[in-house]
Amino acid sequence: MSLRQDIAAWDGKSAEAIGNVYLRHCNDPAFVRKTLDCVANPSLEVGATWLLKRHAEAGGAIDGQALYRLAPRLGHWEAKLHVLQCLPHTPVPATQRRATEKFLRGGMADDAKFVRAWAYSGFHALACQYPAYRDEADALLRAALDAEPPSVTARVRKALIAGFTG
Repeated sequence: MSLRQDIAAWDGKSAEAIGNVYLRHCNDPAFVRKTLDCVANPSLEVGATWLLKRHAEAGGAIDGQALYRLAPRLGHWEAKLHVLQCLPHTPVPATQRRATEKFLRGGMADDAKFVRAWAYSGFHALACQYPAYRDEADALLRAALDAEPPSVTARVRKALIAGFTG
């Protein structure tokens, strides 16, 4: 089965099943490109972004230019979350800095708590890479400690503890 077919066949729930999709396809030299192509399809975006997150966490390189260009078009909260979880592993190219900033700001206002938590963390990662954001990121993170529920503030605290080394 092709990568696209495997993602389409995934039930959207089983971590083991999508993990097996990753294992079947991750050694393909075109894996990242093919997966990014799937991200552009709304019916495949959750599975495709999960695969990219898994790849990034395993130390695999992802085309940040393409990933962050696609991020603002994502519709499902889980797909947004997966891209946000790629941020610590995938630098934001200067050409995608503004689009990524907009994506992160939208994430900090999202209804999904995990998206908000990781968007704050992502803004921290952006500030580590681009020092012009550091003062604002620090202020946003500190304000979030008072305004957000514990499920969000746990991630915010980790970012504050890490500081702004980049």
